[in-house]
Amino acid sequence: MIRFSFFVLLLTLVVVKSNSQSLNTLSAAEKKDGWKLLFDGKDFKGWHAYGGTGVGSAWIIEQGAIKLNVPERAGNKAKNGGDIVIDDVINGDFEFKAEWKVSKYANSGIFFFVNEAPKYKNMHDTGLELQVIDDKIYEGAKENTHRASDFFGVANARLREGNPEGEWNKIHFIIKKNKLTVYQNEFMVQEHDLAGTDWKQKIANSGLKAAPIGKGSYSGRIGLQDWGSTVWYRNIKLRKL
Repeated sequence: MIRFSFFVLLLTLVVVKSNSQSLNTLSAAEKKDGWKLLFDGKDFKGWHAYGGTGVGSAWIIEQGAIKLNVPERAGNKAKNGGDIVIDDVINGDFEFKAEWKVSKYANSGIFFFVNEAPKYKNMHDTGLELQVIDDKIYEGAKENTHRASDFFGVANARLREGNPEGEWNKIHFIIKKNKLTVYQNEFMVQEHDLAGTDWKQKIANSGLKAAPIGKGSYSGRIGLQDWGSTVWYRNIKLRKL
């Protein structure tokens, strides 16, 4: 019994170590398929503040994850925080994957097609937001487009498959041949024809009607939102299609 228990413990340690080593890395198959890391788990190389340079000190790296640390707020942002975006502009079809988790009642978002320009004061004025949030905020409230994996102010997720506060959620975002698909924890939660009347109407009725995507332009940067609460991101990767 003691020998068996020791074997189980040793196996568990090996599995934990293996999983830890796999954070923010690419498998041989992913490298062959053209995936690139957007975050290496060590520093903020390839990222900068939206509309600025560098990354605010509220953004830190903790146990292989990007963390927005919020000991103090400044309005609806973390003090010395702010939204951050990748340096590269993404054009054409692509796939994006990431994992996120939130603290209790936290609110954030992953943004796509972000255009940095003086006329867009805020990242949310220009980018399409995939909501990152603790859905307990809206427990008991009427359905809205503000829950996890909704496109904020645009479209609801078709399923509610989010893991609760403190647990990791996986996102897989695909745009290919005018088709936009999102998976959350391996469940398809969004599917849209970007050239279709329904999607165009959703954008026209949203706060993004004056943004580039309101004119049918789907290129730009990917961003992470600071909305004044603690969130984590890891395993952030992208490949062009």
